[in-house]
This record gives sequence, C-alpha cells and structure tokens, in this order.
Amino acid sequence: MNLIMSDCPLSFSPSFSSGQNTVIDLSALNISPCLGCFGCWVKTPGKCVIPDDAHKVYPLIAKSENVIYVTRLFHGSYSPIMKRMLERAIPIQQAFLHLYRGEVHHVPRNVVPKKAVIIAYGCDDVEEQELFLKLTERNALNMLFTECKVLFPSKEELEHMIESEVSRWTNS
Repeated sequence: MNLIMSDCPLSFSPSFSSGQNTVIDLSALNISPCLGCFGCWVKTPGKCVIPDDAHKVYPLIAKSENVIYVTRLFHGSYSPIMKRMLERAIPIQQAFLHLYRGEVHHVPRNVVPKKAVIIAYGCDDVEEQELFLKLTERNALNMLFTECKVLFPSKEELEHMIESEVSRWTNS
C-alpha cells in the first residue's frame, strides 16, 4: 500500500489503482492533540482513546510500504496538523522498549518497514531546513523507514514534486 499524507488540499489527481494507494488531506480531518494519557498502550492497546479522525489515519501509516509526507516547513519542524497526526500515531508503537541500531526505541506494533519521502514546502531558510533534516533523521528510526528522502520545494513546485515521487512508485 502507498500513502500520501498532506497538510493541505492537493489539486492533482495521481493515477492510483483502487485499494493500493491513498491520499489523505489532514486539513480536512478532525484530529485532536495527543493527551499523553498512554491509553493507547494501557487501556486500549493499539487504539487511541480519543474519538476523532486519527483512527482512520494511523493504521494506514502502519501498513503502508511507501509514504509521502507533505508538510509546510514550520520553524524547523512539521506543520502543526502534521505534527499532531504524527504524535497521534503512537498507537502503532508498543509500550515496550528494545535496542534498534544501538539505541533504545519502542517496539513497533505491526508496522511495515517503509520508504518515505518527506516534502517540506514553503521555506528556503537553510538553517530551518538543516534543523528539519536532523528531526527527520530521528523520526526515521522510530517509524521504521528503510529509506528516507527529504525535499524542500517552493509551494509552486509542490504538486509537480509529488507527482514525480508518485511516478517512482509505479516505475519501481
């Protein structure tokens, strides 16, 4: 399965085959902030206790082999809605810890290793981009990325860049 998760509506129509590819516009969903209650580990393992739209998204993240994250670069980080969704995806991790690449990380809960492309648009500040690269390197370990590419297009280049990355899925 392939997933495009965007913090903004996208106007292009990638040629996706039904059931194999999904595009999610996070800005159209109701996703509350994480409460930090650990209910997804203790009360309802693998399922967040907050009743909102995040339940539709984090299982797709877990089972996708290819993911494109589309986010506005915001103070060296993800946009608020993308950050909120990534935090709400904690049910795909278990409360247990293990050594992974010489570091302590949570044990994934049925997470498919994935190739990821993170497209951080709208900021050409090199210092912010370098900070974001460090953040995504750390995230890649927790999210089981086998490959991770980070791109920094302008807002105008965004949709063309997404289409280009999607075409790599179909050509590989």
